[in-house]
Amino acid sequence: MAQPQPAPYQPARTSAQIQARSQARSRRKAVALAFTLSALGALAIAAAGSLLVAPGAAHAQTAAPTTGGGWPTKPVRIVVPFAPGGTTDILARAMAPELSRAFGQQFIVDNRAGAGGNVGAEVVAKSPADGYTLLMGTVGTHGINRALYAKLPYDPIKDFVPITMVAAVPNVMVMNADKAKAQGISNVQDFIRVAKASPGKMNMASSGNGTSIHLAGELFKSMTGTFMLHLPYRGSGPALLDMVAGNADVMFDNLPSSMAQIKAGKLTALAVTSSQRSSALPDVPTVEQAGGPTLKGYEASSWFGLLAPAGTPADIVNRIQQEVAKSLATPAMKERLVAQGAIPGGNTPADFARHIDNEHKKWAQVVKTSGAKVD
Repeated sequence: MAQPQPAPYQPARTSAQIQARSQARSRRKAVALAFTLSALGALAIAAAGSLLVAPGAAHAQTAAPTTGGGWPTKPVRIVVPFAPGGTTDILARAMAPELSRAFGQQFIVDNRAGAGGNVGAEVVAKSPADGYTLLMGTVGTHGINRALYAKLPYDPIKDFVPITMVAAVPNVMVMNADKAKAQGISNVQDFIRVAKASPGKMNMASSGNGTSIHLAGELFKSMTGTFMLHLPYRGSGPALLDMVAGNADVMFDNLPSSMAQIKAGKLTALAVTSSQRSSALPDVPTVEQAGGPTLKGYEASSWFGLLAPAGTPADIVNRIQQEVAKSLATPAMKERLVAQGAIPGGNTPADFARHIDNEHKKWAQVVKTSGAKVD
């Protein structure tokens, strides 16, 4: 039986047929072109990706990636490693609204006190390096503690990237006003006399082990040959409450947190711990001036600054530094900080990093000389 033959090709004869076949050929070409462009696009993206990833991997230890300018898209947390009421807390709460206005997102203060600032510092060290968790670090967390503690839960250098110093402040040697009057103490020489007459009878409050407040007192003890029982608190706030209540005798507090109680007459300022007098308390001498030859060379000031987890993108770090510096340069902020005895900062991340390194060397020697130990 004969097989049916396919119909022979019939060329289009009518305009409708010609148009239909032309449209079909166009559709086939469009599909082929789209496929080709898609394949080429994928190859181009892959090639571009390899160019971007390779250098980043090679320099992972020296540079963080950029963010593309999208940060911040949610609230940012500033961890304060001490209780509310101290200078660290005061400065963080002064900067938070300034940064909130500058970036259009809330900057929230989160107090995480304990272990001389180590608890809060560890929280930040182990947080994502995305710019949403910052630390208000101190001379304690990044200058003193690595010399004082045998083991820290964080590395002050490797786990953080410095942003900027917010302020430097002198400490101030203060006593409960009623206790000072009752014991006939009106200056540093009086204090040394009374302390030596009854070794161990007086106690010394601090904001925690390893803080500048603690070390300023230890340095004073070692240079004068006096002994006071150390009472470490979880920040200056609770320590000051006991100072005002008369439960603690002396404290080498950061000036800003003690200023209100000094002005109210509840605390007596015997001396400032800086090498020069403070413009906020011009009539109060330095420890060196008030202590005579025994305290020649005494100096123990504090500083506070913002840091972020290591690996935080450089553009975020630089943007924060620039806004902090801009805020600290305004007359209103300058006046506010200077009135509290603070010296505004705002230095670059590189300058702040060098300062931290120098401070570690200085305080390591103070720890060694004073024989300070963690209680």
